Amino acid sequence: MVTSIEKNQAGKPLYQAVADSILAEIQSGQLGANQRIRSESELGQLYGVGRNTVRHALAELAARGYVRTLQGVGTFVAPERVSKTAEYLMGFTQEMQLQGRQAGSEVLEAAVIRAEPFLARRLQLQLGAEVVYLLRLRLLDGQPMAIERTHLPHTLFPDLLNHDFSHMSLYQVLAERYGLRPDHAEQEIEATLATPQVAELLGLEMPAVVFVFHRETRLADGRVIEYVDSEVRADQFRFYTNLKLHAPVKEVGFRRLPGRVTAEGS
Repeated sequence: MVTSIEKNQAGKPLYQAVADSILAEIQSGQLGANQRIRSESELGQLYGVGRNTVRHALAELAARGYVRTLQGVGTFVAPERVSKTAEYLMGFTQEMQLQGRQAGSEVLEAAVIRAEPFLARRLQLQLGAEVVYLLRLRLLDGQPMAIERTHLPHTLFPDLLNHDFSHMSLYQVLAERYGLRPDHAEQEIEATLATPQVAELLGLEMPAVVFVFHRETRLADGRVIEYVDSEVRADQFRFYTNLKLHAPVKEVGFRRLPGRVTAEGS
């Protein structure tokens, strides 16, 4: 192992050579997801380097999302991140099922509330109009992955809360029960630090980064049928999209949606 590092160093910093060697074990399957990596002292002896070099190598791998360190416990191979499209409007349940994953939800709150000024603007409703509010913890293979706060006009979806959304797909119910199929959406994604309440629900150690989504979902005729705020584990997802060169300016102009994610209800 030491010989391999010496041969492949080729002017690289020594910590990078150590990181590359550990990464090769991960990518080859010698080290599997959630498997504990050797201790710093063991790695130092194995590669013939000092502890600071090992720490630098592990920090490099952690920054790239290949490992995670639990203080006082050790360093583990991070599970492969789930791919999620940023291009198509698709429900969480449907998208995860297409990847062969088991999606689920835990309903934390379900109620009919009144539209305050922010929601009235987002949903194009009169101030004080009734809004269906659904707060869910989204699960993937039984593990918490996201917190989703969904708001829908009650006039369009009466009795919506009679459905059990711990097992049912919201978009499927909207299409099959109410005949209203989401057609397109405007969405903003940003990264921020999780609040203590969000970190607790998602099983994260502070400080932790989450992706925050703000989305307005519309019907084909342009009517807004949904406004969503959500936080998604940044250590578990990666996003992909197709990009076009020379798109018309009117296609790429984005109307910034004001943020509204809070710890309330978490």
